Amino acid sequence: MFEGMRNFFKRNRTNLAVGFGLAGAGYLAVQFIGNKLSDARTRMMSDRVAKENINRRFQQNQEDCTYTVVALLPTATENIVKEFPVESLTQELQQKKAARIAKSAAASTTDAGSDAGTPVAPITLPSVVKEDDAQSLQSFASETFSTVPGREEVPQMTVVEKTPRKTKLQLWDEIKISSLTRSFTLIYTLSLLTLLTRVQLNLLGRKNYLSSVLSLAERNDNDPIIHLESHDEEHAGGLDIETNRQYLTFSWWLLHRGWRLLSARVEVATKQVFGPLTPRDTVSLGRFRQLTMEVRRIVETPEDSTRTEIHWLPFLLPPSEEEPAVLAESGTFPPDSTLQSPSAELRRLLDETSDLLESPNASTVMAHMLAVGFELLIDGKLAPLTFVAKGKTVQTVAAGSGTGDDSDAGVLHRITEVVDDNATAKFASVLAGLARQAHVIGNGSPNEYLSTMEKGTQLEGFSALVYSSNFEFAQEQT
Repeated sequence: MFEGMRNFFKRNRTNLAVGFGLAGAGYLAVQFIGNKLSDARTRMMSDRVAKENINRRFQQNQEDCTYTVVALLPTATENIVKEFPVESLTQELQQKKAARIAKSAAASTTDAGSDAGTPVAPITLPSVVKEDDAQSLQSFASETFSTVPGREEVPQMTVVEKTPRKTKLQLWDEIKISSLTRSFTLIYTLSLLTLLTRVQLNLLGRKNYLSSVLSLAERNDNDPIIHLESHDEEHAGGLDIETNRQYLTFSWWLLHRGWRLLSARVEVATKQVFGPLTPRDTVSLGRFRQLTMEVRRIVETPEDSTRTEIHWLPFLLPPSEEEPAVLAESGTFPPDSTLQSPSAELRRLLDETSDLLESPNASTVMAHMLAVGFELLIDGKLAPLTFVAKGKTVQTVAAGSGTGDDSDAGVLHRITEVVDDNATAKFASVLAGLARQAHVIGNGSPNEYLSTMEKGTQLEGFSALVYSSNFEFAQEQT
């Protein structure tokens, strides 16, 4: 039997060798493929977890941006409202009217008593202003003061005649220009502050994310989770707290200086476009929208003829020679310390911020935010509240059925009431509506204008681009 087996193996040794070789190779191939599949599965799981973490971190960063804008906006609003005191001008105009009525009433009583020689019964106070003027003033005052959020009721004004500093016509003109300029400036300021905050916090968020990745890689553990906060002092170099704090204080420029530069352009354009109108005039919704778009065209037309779009950067960040003063004004350095120029790391952040704010993507996002902001003001607020007369109906459209991508209605899908462009209103009522909306834009809680700009534009896509861009360069600096 053994001899037979030996002869069998001798006769088939070649076939057996090939068979054992193939079996071994197959076993090794199966093991190799299994290991590769296991590694691929592990990498896919790690990538999925990492993507979920970076997405969660990104979304948290956008929420921080919203909270930051809400926290900073009242500072700019207070400065703008103080610069354009519509309510104070209205009170002064009411005081002048009351003083004129009292003076006229006293003169009429004296004349009647001297003619008859007998006591006179009380008479009705005559109005010395035109009926349209009286109605415009009453409408503007009541509509302005009745619904301003957080404003106390205006006390009854005493009828004490003072030496008038301004005529009635001058006061009405100031109220007109201030109401328009204030609301328009606030929309521009809100848009610019939102854009600047998104760039700043997403740049810092990207920096912190890379620091977390490097910290995870150096620990060389099997935990694929990128933690939102790093408590490792050894790797805190990428989270330079002082540099970050100095960088964020540059929003001071827009809140205290930039809006003034912007409001000057808006005021000039407003006077040029709305100057011929008086509060007694009747204006249609279409006409008011057309005039507002003309103001925007003038404001957003660059002074440099070689540029096709306005240069927003001077309103957002100071020129290089003003940077040490901004750091000092914002409280970064002690008041008695000498002015210091930005550090190399801060300089790099400011340069990258400038490049992003001047990019075509930023200009596109800014244009979209302004489009939805002005549309919400005119079509979403003023139109249904001011231009719709009693008993009139308005057309309704389904949400999202905009007229086109290039139109404001195509960008802002939340407006469901469409008022006919031929609907009219007294210009004084329109000014009153603008005076109310200024407080809503600057101090609304929740801020509907901010929510609309964030959700109805390409802002989040631009934020994602900032958050994920220039990773290689940022890693070298971390």
